Amino acid sequence: MRPLIGIPPRLSERGQGGAAYRIGAALVAAVEQAGGAALLLPAQRDPEALAARLDGVLLPGGGDFLPQRAYPDAVEFDPVAPRQLAFDRSLLAAALERRLPLLGICYGMQLLALHSGGSLHYDLPTDVPQASPHRLGAGGRHGLEVQPGSRLAQILDGACASVNSRHHQAVADPGQARASARAPDGVIEAIELDQGFALGVQWHPEDMQDASRERLFGAFVAACSPRRV
Repeated sequence: MRPLIGIPPRLSERGQGGAAYRIGAALVAAVEQAGGAALLLPAQRDPEALAARLDGVLLPGGGDFLPQRAYPDAVEFDPVAPRQLAFDRSLLAAALERRLPLLGICYGMQLLALHSGGSLHYDLPTDVPQASPHRLGAGGRHGLEVQPGSRLAQILDGACASVNSRHHQAVADPGQARASARAPDGVIEAIELDQGFALGVQWHPEDMQDASRERLFGAFVAACSPRRV
């Protein structure tokens, strides 16, 4: 039986037709191609009970975290829905408590950092003005410097020299996690925990048609596979 990977789609409460969920088809395809079965988990009650039925959790890209201080008027935020954030926080905590393999992408990585006691840059151009542009257009990439000896280095095995980039928020401090990759300007691009398989990446590997996509999703699904009875 293929390992069951829980993925919470993004909740949007501002659509003309009312609240709706959405998720990129490429993400589901990447999990399936790696041998997993994707189970979409809309925000609902009792995420802890849901985690008990899963073999792994994938937290995908999503909205912005809102800062507590004021930012320049020109900075626009696309906030994650409060109901979605509460669900994701509980699902993440339950997954780590059960030692389920976890992969966080973009927003998912940032949530993992916050859960680990870390902090964020809420807008890179404002908080780190010396940083290179990270909100790049379609096809835009920047370099990636992977920490030798990290789990990510073992997974990628030199197969990823550059990544796509379309974010303006980033991890400032990974807390109890550790940074396992950075952009050339020093911005954190990946974090990981020492326990089990708990990895976050700032880029969108599902949209990268190269060996790194296969390696990353393959390693994640493989970590989930032994949990199946």
